[in-house]
Amino acid sequence: MGQPNTPPGTPPVIGVIGGSGVYEIDGLTNTRWETVESPFGAPSDQLLFGDLDGQPMVFLPRHGRGHRIPPSELNFRANIDALKRAGVTEILSVSACGSLKAELPPGTFVIADQFIDRTFARAKSFFGTGLVAHVGLGHPVCGRLGDAVEAAVKGLGIPYQRGGTYLAMEGPQFSTLAESNLYRSWGCDVIGMTNMPEAKLAREAEICYATVAMVTDYDCWHPDHDHVTVEAIIGVLLDNADKARALVKAVAPALSGRAESCVQGCHTALETALITAPEARDPALVAKLDAVAGRVLKS
Repeated sequence: MGQPNTPPGTPPVIGVIGGSGVYEIDGLTNTRWETVESPFGAPSDQLLFGDLDGQPMVFLPRHGRGHRIPPSELNFRANIDALKRAGVTEILSVSACGSLKAELPPGTFVIADQFIDRTFARAKSFFGTGLVAHVGLGHPVCGRLGDAVEAAVKGLGIPYQRGGTYLAMEGPQFSTLAESNLYRSWGCDVIGMTNMPEAKLAREAEICYATVAMVTDYDCWHPDHDHVTVEAIIGVLLDNADKARALVKAVAPALSGRAESCVQGCHTALETALITAPEARDPALVAKLDAVAGRVLKS
């Protein structure tokens, strides 16, 4: 991770969270699957380490290889903690989603920059009783990563939208029609089940985070929704997976040249976030946070 005086978050190690096929990238070398243990429990799977044109990469199948784990049962804290322990400094999240707008048809990539969190059954913070922290989340994704992603999708000719609101629902069931129309009235662009609390935890772990929401179909508000076949959705999913692999391959070189910590403050998000006085902190929780918050706890 560099010399002791190296600014936080350098040199870059790119983490990719996505479907099981996202890591099947031509040119990925020195690959190895490793078990990374976390005090927050078991991550979704082993991590795949590799190099892409000399850039260190770490891949995590969000639902486990074979898609074993449903959204509500994902151990988001263990996933982010394990990536932090693996040295990851920036996370590119790729996930399937439904569209809430007619102008975002299947096959569109949305580089979301805002979230509305409607999940309710998930642990959403690394911190708690014994060590309280409040991080800023007004801008929950890293614009620097978003710029790199936008340049990559533009170069690949993938239809995309820069910016947009991702509605995170609990699942595993899809929306009711009333819910879908409510979210549309709020101005949301896409709906999915996985980006929250993932983005919140990445910020707490001082990791840059950007998400690419890949539209597979329209949500149930659309009059043609009930006529969409499973075969059609699978076709879009496979096509999106091919595009996601191309995106990761294209964006990695753009992120490899960073020589300082994130200018937008992602790598120093905990600088003023810890509230609990040092003498009142729970030693057990402090020990669990050795990776996530070790930088500020040891300072």
